[in-house]
Amino acid sequence: MRRVRPGTQASRGGAGSRAAGEERALTSVAAGDRFQGEEPGDTPRLWHVTLSVSGREAPLPEVRRALEQLAHDHPFFLTSRYAVDHAEIRYWEEARDLHDAAAVALRLWGEHRQTAGLPPWEIVGLEVIDRATYHQRIAEGYGPPPASPVGVHPF
Repeated sequence: MRRVRPGTQASRGGAGSRAAGEERALTSVAAGDRFQGEEPGDTPRLWHVTLSVSGREAPLPEVRRALEQLAHDHPFFLTSRYAVDHAEIRYWEEARDLHDAAAVALRLWGEHRQTAGLPPWEIVGLEVIDRATYHQRIAEGYGPPPASPVGVHPF
């Protein structure tokens, strides 16, 4: 993870609110929760996450079953596409800022590997964009179309 100095352009959301070298605390946020005494800019927002993973070939039925289990375990799961050696997962994450949303996304595959029976693949791509940017891209004809149908599908 890249560290940035508080108050710099890259530390938006809490600009100047942390001392130099102070670690950012990650938090889980239930839908609709608000933080007492914090500024509106510190309240949770929705982020669209696309996580790409790949690795050694795995049996297609096992990949599908594992992704279906992941969809069951992860409440904001939207859709995934898969093949024998790679997969793409798209979902919405509620987090205070991009840093928190990306940190959760980077932990998702590893934390669910055992419980969902996911293949031992590595994360090879990550995109996290805010809701407004996602909708702007769709309106302008850029980026992936809205996930439809929702669920687990082969490439």
